[in-house]
Amino acid sequence: MNEPRKPRVAVVFGGRSSEHGISCVTAGSVLAAIDREKYDVVPVGIATDGRWVLEADDASRLAIDGSSLPEVDATRSMVALLGAAGSTDLVVTEAAQVPQTLGSVDVVFPLLHGPWGEDGTLQGMLEMAGVRYVGSGVLASAVGMDKAYMKVVLEAAGLPVTPGITITRREWQTDQLATTERIEALAYPSFAKPARGGSSIGISKIHDRSEIVEAIDLALEYDAKVLVEVAVVGGREVECGVLATTDGDPETSRPAEVRTGGDHEFYDFEAKYLSGQDTEIDLPADLPPEVEQELRRLAVRAFEALSCEGLARVDFFVLPDGSLIINELNTMPGFTPTSMFPQMWAESGVSYPDLVDRLITLALERDTGLR
Repeated sequence: MNEPRKPRVAVVFGGRSSEHGISCVTAGSVLAAIDREKYDVVPVGIATDGRWVLEADDASRLAIDGSSLPEVDATRSMVALLGAAGSTDLVVTEAAQVPQTLGSVDVVFPLLHGPWGEDGTLQGMLEMAGVRYVGSGVLASAVGMDKAYMKVVLEAAGLPVTPGITITRREWQTDQLATTERIEALAYPSFAKPARGGSSIGISKIHDRSEIVEAIDLALEYDAKVLVEVAVVGGREVECGVLATTDGDPETSRPAEVRTGGDHEFYDFEAKYLSGQDTEIDLPADLPPEVEQELRRLAVRAFEALSCEGLARVDFFVLPDGSLIINELNTMPGFTPTSMFPQMWAESGVSYPDLVDRLITLALERDTGLR
Protein backbone atom coordinates (compact mmCIF):
# COMPACT_ATOMS: atom_id res chain seq x y z
CA MET A 1 0.00 0.00 0.00
CA ASN A 2 1.41 3.37 -1.04
CA GLU A 3 2.22 5.89 1.68
CA PRO A 4 0.18 9.14 1.39
CA ARG A 5 2.14 11.93 -0.28
CA LYS A 6 3.43 14.66 2.00
CA PRO A 7 2.09 18.17 1.25
CA ARG A 8 4.49 19.96 -1.08
CA VAL A 9 5.48 23.48 0.04
CA ALA A 10 7.14 25.86 -2.40
CA VAL A 11 9.16 28.40 -0.41
CA VAL A 12 9.37 31.47 -2.67
CA PHE A 13 11.91 34.20 -1.87
CA GLY A 14 14.20 36.87 -3.31
CA GLY A 15 12.35 39.13 -5.71
CA ARG A 16 12.99 42.37 -7.55
CA SER A 17 12.64 44.80 -4.64
CA SER A 18 15.38 46.50 -2.62
CA GLU A 19 14.62 43.98 0.14
CA HIS A 20 15.83 41.02 -1.95
CA GLY A 21 18.65 40.15 0.45
CA ILE A 22 16.49 40.28 3.56
CA SER A 23 13.96 38.01 1.84
CA CYS A 24 16.76 35.50 1.21
CA VAL A 25 17.81 35.61 4.87
CA THR A 26 14.20 35.07 5.93
CA ALA A 27 13.94 32.09 3.57
CA GLY A 28 17.08 30.53 4.99
CA SER A 29 15.60 30.61 8.48
CA VAL A 30 12.28 29.16 7.33
CA LEU A 31 13.93 26.40 5.27
CA ALA A 32 15.91 25.35 8.32
CA ALA A 33 12.76 25.24 10.45
CA ILE A 34 10.29 23.36 8.24
CA ASP A 35 9.58 19.82 9.40
CA ARG A 36 10.92 17.65 6.55
CA GLU A 37 9.19 14.58 8.00
CA LYS A 38 5.86 16.35 7.48
CA TYR A 39 6.40 18.42 4.31
CA ASP A 40 8.11 18.07 0.95
CA VAL A 41 9.95 21.38 0.50
CA VAL A 42 10.92 23.03 -2.80
CA PRO A 43 12.95 26.28 -2.60
CA VAL A 44 12.08 28.68 -5.44
CA GLY A 45 14.14 31.84 -5.83
CA ILE A 46 13.16 34.94 -7.77
CA ALA A 47 16.28 36.68 -9.06
CA THR A 48 16.62 40.45 -9.12
CA ASP A 49 15.78 40.41 -12.84
CA GLY A 50 12.50 38.59 -12.13
CA ARG A 51 13.67 35.13 -13.25
CA TRP A 52 12.23 32.21 -11.24
CA VAL A 53 14.79 29.47 -10.51
CA LEU A 54 14.97 26.19 -8.61
CA GLU A 55 17.24 27.15 -5.71
CA ALA A 56 19.47 24.91 -3.67
CA ASP A 57 17.93 23.58 -0.48
CA ASP A 58 20.79 25.02 1.56
CA ALA A 59 19.75 27.27 4.44
CA SER A 60 23.36 28.09 5.38
CA ARG A 61 23.93 29.82 2.02
CA LEU A 62 21.13 32.24 2.80
CA ALA A 63 22.64 33.76 5.94
CA ILE A 64 24.08 37.25 6.42
CA ASP A 65 27.87 37.15 6.09
CA GLY A 66 29.19 40.13 8.04
CA SER A 67 27.60 43.06 6.22
CA SER A 68 26.94 41.08 3.02
CA LEU A 69 23.44 39.89 2.21
CA PRO A 70 22.77 36.70 0.20
CA GLU A 71 20.99 36.69 -3.13
CA VAL A 72 19.25 34.25 -5.43
CA ASP A 73 21.55 32.39 -7.84
CA ALA A 74 20.14 33.47 -11.22
CA THR A 75 22.26 30.87 -13.07
CA ARG A 76 20.25 27.95 -11.72
CA SER A 77 17.57 26.09 -13.70
CA MET A 78 14.47 28.13 -14.41
CA VAL A 79 11.18 27.02 -12.87
CA ALA A 80 7.54 27.84 -13.55
CA LEU A 81 4.18 27.26 -11.90
CA LEU A 82 1.83 25.74 -14.46
CA GLY A 83 -1.83 25.67 -13.54
CA ALA A 84 -3.93 22.68 -14.57
CA ALA A 85 -7.32 21.28 -13.66
CA GLY A 86 -7.26 20.57 -9.93
CA SER A 87 -3.53 21.11 -9.40
CA THR A 88 -0.57 23.36 -10.09
CA ASP A 89 2.71 21.79 -11.16
CA LEU A 90 6.25 23.02 -10.72
CA VAL A 91 8.11 22.59 -14.00
CA VAL A 92 11.88 22.97 -14.38
CA THR A 93 13.20 24.10 -17.77
CA GLU A 94 16.77 24.01 -19.02
CA ALA A 95 18.15 24.88 -22.42
CA ALA A 96 18.01 22.03 -24.95
CA GLN A 97 16.35 19.68 -22.47
CA VAL A 98 12.84 18.35 -22.02
CA PRO A 99 11.00 20.21 -19.23
CA GLN A 100 10.94 18.26 -15.96
CA THR A 101 7.82 18.25 -13.78
CA LEU A 102 8.54 18.23 -10.05
CA GLY A 103 4.93 17.55 -9.16
CA SER A 104 2.01 19.53 -7.87
CA VAL A 105 2.34 22.29 -5.30
CA ASP A 106 -0.05 22.21 -2.35
CA VAL A 107 0.88 25.53 -0.81
CA VAL A 108 3.23 28.42 -1.51
CA PHE A 109 5.06 30.08 1.37
CA PRO A 110 5.85 33.53 -0.07
CA LEU A 111 8.71 35.16 1.82
CA LEU A 112 9.10 38.19 -0.42
CA HIS A 113 9.49 41.60 1.18
CA GLY A 114 8.57 44.84 -0.56
CA PRO A 115 7.04 45.50 -3.99
CA TRP A 116 6.56 42.70 -6.55
CA GLY A 117 5.80 40.11 -3.92
CA GLU A 118 4.56 41.39 -0.59
CA ASP A 119 2.24 43.93 -2.20
CA GLY A 120 -0.46 41.65 -3.60
CA THR A 121 1.14 41.04 -7.01
CA LEU A 122 2.30 37.50 -6.25
CA GLN A 123 -0.86 36.85 -4.27
CA GLY A 124 -2.97 37.80 -7.29
CA MET A 125 -1.03 35.41 -9.51
CA LEU A 126 -1.50 32.58 -7.01
CA GLU A 127 -5.22 33.34 -6.72
CA MET A 128 -5.59 33.14 -10.51
CA ALA A 129 -3.73 29.82 -10.49
CA GLY A 130 -5.87 28.49 -7.64
CA VAL A 131 -2.86 27.85 -5.39
CA ARG A 132 -3.11 28.09 -1.61
CA TYR A 133 -0.54 30.31 0.03
CA VAL A 134 0.59 31.57 3.42
CA GLY A 135 -0.46 35.03 4.51
CA SER A 136 -2.80 37.79 3.48
CA GLY A 137 -4.65 38.06 0.21
CA VAL A 138 -4.44 40.64 -2.56
CA LEU A 139 -6.23 43.54 -0.88
CA ALA A 140 -4.64 43.30 2.55
CA SER A 141 -1.20 42.79 1.02
CA ALA A 142 -1.58 45.83 -1.26
CA VAL A 143 -2.93 48.10 1.47
CA GLY A 144 -0.36 46.82 3.95
CA MET A 145 2.43 47.64 1.51
CA ASP A 146 1.19 51.16 0.76
CA LYS A 147 1.58 52.96 4.08
CA ALA A 148 -0.35 56.00 2.85
CA TYR A 149 -3.47 53.95 2.09
CA MET A 150 -2.91 51.89 5.22
CA LYS A 151 -3.32 55.04 7.29
CA VAL A 152 -6.54 55.87 5.46
CA VAL A 153 -8.00 52.42 6.22
CA LEU A 154 -6.88 52.42 9.85
CA GLU A 155 -8.24 55.92 10.43
CA ALA A 156 -11.56 54.93 8.85
CA ALA A 157 -11.71 52.07 11.36
CA GLY A 158 -11.29 54.54 14.21
CA LEU A 159 -7.71 53.55 15.00
CA PRO A 160 -5.04 56.10 16.06
CA VAL A 161 -2.31 56.79 13.48
CA THR A 162 0.59 59.22 13.13
CA PRO A 163 -0.25 62.51 11.33
CA GLY A 164 1.34 62.70 7.89
CA ILE A 165 1.10 63.74 4.26
CA THR A 166 1.75 62.03 0.94
CA ILE A 167 4.01 63.53 -1.74
CA THR A 168 4.29 62.24 -5.30
CA ARG A 169 7.28 62.56 -7.58
CA ARG A 170 5.20 64.74 -9.91
CA GLU A 171 4.33 67.14 -7.08
CA TRP A 172 7.96 67.34 -6.01
CA GLN A 173 9.20 68.02 -9.52
CA THR A 174 6.40 70.45 -10.38
CA ASP A 175 6.51 72.73 -7.32
CA GLN A 176 9.24 71.90 -4.85
CA LEU A 177 8.68 75.11 -2.88
CA ALA A 178 4.99 74.45 -2.27
CA THR A 179 5.71 70.84 -1.33
CA THR A 180 8.44 71.94 1.09
CA GLU A 181 5.97 74.29 2.76
CA ARG A 182 3.50 71.41 3.16
CA ILE A 183 6.22 69.40 4.91
CA GLU A 184 7.14 72.30 7.16
CA ALA A 185 3.49 72.74 8.13
CA LEU A 186 3.58 69.29 9.77
CA ALA A 187 6.16 69.66 12.53
CA TYR A 188 9.83 68.99 13.22
CA PRO A 189 11.22 66.44 13.54
CA SER A 190 9.51 64.30 10.93
CA PHE A 191 10.28 61.19 8.90
CA ALA A 192 10.29 60.79 5.12
CA LYS A 193 9.89 57.24 3.83
CA PRO A 194 9.02 55.43 0.60
CA ALA A 195 5.27 54.83 0.85
CA ARG A 196 5.61 51.30 -0.54
CA GLY A 197 8.88 50.18 0.97
CA GLY A 198 10.10 48.25 3.98
CA SER A 199 13.06 47.22 6.13
CA SER A 200 13.60 50.94 6.87
CA ILE A 201 15.27 51.39 3.48
CA GLY A 202 15.17 54.94 2.13
CA ILE A 203 13.99 56.52 5.40
CA SER A 204 15.37 59.80 6.73
CA LYS A 205 14.70 61.86 9.82
CA ILE A 206 14.12 65.53 9.04
CA HIS A 207 15.16 67.99 11.74
CA ASP A 208 14.80 71.26 9.84
CA ARG A 209 14.18 72.76 6.39
CA SER A 210 17.79 72.21 5.26
CA GLU A 211 17.30 68.40 5.33
CA ILE A 212 14.04 68.21 3.36
CA VAL A 213 15.43 68.02 -0.18
CA GLU A 214 17.93 65.27 0.60
CA ALA A 215 15.34 63.24 2.50
CA ILE A 216 12.68 63.44 -0.22
CA ASP A 217 15.18 62.72 -2.99
CA LEU A 218 16.40 59.63 -1.14
CA ALA A 219 12.88 58.29 -0.62
CA LEU A 220 12.04 58.92 -4.29
CA GLU A 221 14.91 56.64 -5.29
CA TYR A 222 12.79 53.74 -4.01
CA ASP A 223 9.22 54.86 -4.72
CA ALA A 224 7.37 57.50 -6.72
CA LYS A 225 5.27 58.23 -3.63
CA VAL A 226 6.69 59.44 -0.33
CA LEU A 227 5.02 59.48 3.08
CA VAL A 228 6.12 62.21 5.48
CA GLU A 229 5.02 61.68 9.08
CA VAL A 230 5.41 63.60 12.30
CA ALA A 231 8.00 62.01 14.58
CA VAL A 232 6.38 60.76 17.77
CA VAL A 233 8.72 62.40 20.28
CA GLY A 234 8.89 60.43 23.51
CA GLY A 235 7.11 57.45 21.98
CA ARG A 236 8.43 53.98 22.76
CA GLU A 237 8.56 51.60 19.77
CA VAL A 238 6.60 48.49 20.69
CA GLU A 239 5.61 45.66 18.34
CA CYS A 240 3.01 42.92 18.57
CA GLY A 241 2.53 39.74 16.52
CA VAL A 242 -0.87 38.57 15.30
CA LEU A 243 -1.75 35.03 14.17
CA ALA A 244 -4.99 33.90 12.61
CA THR A 245 -6.80 30.84 13.91
CA THR A 246 -8.99 28.33 12.10
CA ASP A 247 -12.00 28.65 14.36
CA GLY A 248 -11.94 31.90 16.31
CA ASP A 249 -10.49 35.37 16.79
CA PRO A 250 -6.84 36.08 15.88
CA GLU A 251 -4.32 35.60 18.67
CA THR A 252 -1.65 38.08 19.74
CA SER A 253 1.86 37.62 21.08
CA ARG A 254 3.46 39.30 24.03
CA PRO A 255 4.68 42.68 22.76
CA ALA A 256 8.34 43.65 22.50
CA GLU A 257 10.06 47.02 22.74
CA VAL A 258 12.93 48.01 20.46
CA ARG A 259 15.52 50.54 21.65
CA THR A 260 18.33 51.71 19.39
CA GLY A 261 21.69 53.08 20.47
CA GLY A 262 25.10 53.89 19.09
CA ASP A 263 24.95 56.15 16.04
CA HIS A 264 21.38 55.13 15.18
CA GLU A 265 18.89 57.90 15.78
CA PHE A 266 16.07 55.57 14.80
CA TYR A 267 15.47 51.89 13.97
CA ASP A 268 17.06 51.98 10.51
CA PHE A 269 18.17 49.15 8.22
CA GLU A 270 21.60 48.77 9.80
CA ALA A 271 20.18 48.74 13.33
CA LYS A 272 17.65 46.09 12.29
CA TYR A 273 19.95 43.67 10.52
CA LEU A 274 23.63 44.53 10.75
CA SER A 275 24.39 46.15 14.12
CA GLY A 276 22.75 43.97 16.71
CA GLN A 277 24.99 45.33 19.46
CA ASP A 278 23.46 48.78 19.02
CA THR A 279 19.88 47.52 19.35
CA GLU A 280 18.30 46.42 22.62
CA ILE A 281 15.06 44.47 22.82
CA ASP A 282 12.85 44.16 25.86
CA LEU A 283 10.83 40.98 25.50
CA PRO A 284 8.24 41.19 26.83
CA ALA A 285 7.97 44.96 26.81
CA ASP A 286 7.77 46.56 30.24
CA LEU A 287 4.20 47.84 30.03
CA PRO A 288 1.42 48.18 32.61
CA PRO A 289 -1.00 45.24 32.21
CA GLU A 290 -3.83 47.49 31.06
CA VAL A 291 -1.63 49.12 28.37
CA GLU A 292 -0.47 45.73 27.06
CA GLN A 293 -4.06 44.51 26.97
CA GLU A 294 -5.18 47.55 24.98
CA LEU A 295 -2.20 47.29 22.62
CA ARG A 296 -3.03 43.67 21.85
CA ARG A 297 -6.69 44.54 21.35
CA LEU A 298 -5.79 47.30 18.87
CA ALA A 299 -3.41 44.94 17.06
CA VAL A 300 -6.32 42.58 16.34
CA ARG A 301 -8.53 45.50 15.27
CA ALA A 302 -5.85 46.64 12.81
CA PHE A 303 -5.43 43.07 11.51
CA GLU A 304 -9.17 42.85 10.87
CA ALA A 305 -9.49 46.39 9.47
CA LEU A 306 -7.12 45.46 6.64
CA SER A 307 -8.75 42.01 6.18
CA CYS A 308 -5.46 40.29 6.95
CA GLU A 309 -5.03 36.53 6.93
CA GLY A 310 -2.44 34.25 8.43
CA LEU A 311 -0.09 36.65 10.17
CA ALA A 312 0.92 40.25 10.69
CA ARG A 313 3.11 42.38 12.89
CA VAL A 314 1.63 45.63 14.18
CA ASP A 315 4.03 48.38 15.28
CA PHE A 316 2.99 50.95 17.88
CA PHE A 317 4.25 54.06 19.60
CA VAL A 318 3.50 54.01 23.32
CA LEU A 319 3.32 57.56 24.70
CA PRO A 320 4.38 58.51 28.25
CA ASP A 321 0.72 58.70 29.34
CA GLY A 322 0.10 55.14 28.11
CA SER A 323 -1.86 56.14 25.01
CA LEU A 324 -1.15 54.25 21.78
CA ILE A 325 -0.54 55.19 18.15
CA ILE A 326 -0.24 52.63 15.35
CA ASN A 327 2.86 53.20 13.27
CA GLU A 328 2.26 50.50 10.64
CA LEU A 329 1.18 46.94 9.97
CA ASN A 330 3.38 44.45 8.15
CA THR A 331 1.58 41.57 6.40
CA MET A 332 4.79 39.54 5.89
CA PRO A 333 7.10 40.34 8.80
CA GLY A 334 10.67 39.14 8.67
CA PHE A 335 11.63 35.66 9.86
CA THR A 336 15.36 36.28 10.16
CA PRO A 337 17.10 35.11 13.34
CA THR A 338 16.91 38.68 14.71
CA SER A 339 13.37 39.44 13.51
CA MET A 340 10.88 40.44 16.16
CA PHE A 341 7.92 38.37 14.93
CA PRO A 342 9.31 34.88 15.70
CA GLN A 343 10.96 36.14 18.88
CA MET A 344 7.67 37.52 20.20
CA TRP A 345 5.88 34.25 19.49
CA ALA A 346 8.67 32.25 21.12
CA GLU A 347 8.17 34.39 24.23
CA SER A 348 4.45 33.60 23.96
CA GLY A 349 5.03 29.84 23.87
CA VAL A 350 5.12 29.19 20.10
CA SER A 351 8.55 28.00 18.92
CA TYR A 352 9.98 28.91 15.53
CA PRO A 353 9.29 25.46 13.96
CA ASP A 354 5.78 25.42 15.45
CA LEU A 355 5.13 28.93 14.11
CA VAL A 356 6.15 27.90 10.60
CA ASP A 357 4.06 24.73 10.82
CA ARG A 358 1.03 26.65 12.05
CA LEU A 359 1.22 29.10 9.14
CA ILE A 360 1.46 26.28 6.59
CA THR A 361 -1.44 24.45 8.24
CA LEU A 362 -3.60 27.59 8.13
CA ALA A 363 -2.84 28.00 4.42
CA LEU A 364 -3.64 24.36 3.62
CA GLU A 365 -7.00 24.60 5.37
CA ARG A 366 -8.31 27.65 3.54
CA ASP A 367 -9.66 28.02 0.01
CA THR A 368 -8.42 30.43 -2.63
CA GLY A 369 -10.58 33.06 -4.29
CA LEU A 370 -13.75 34.45 -2.72
CA ARG A 371 -15.05 31.29 -1.07
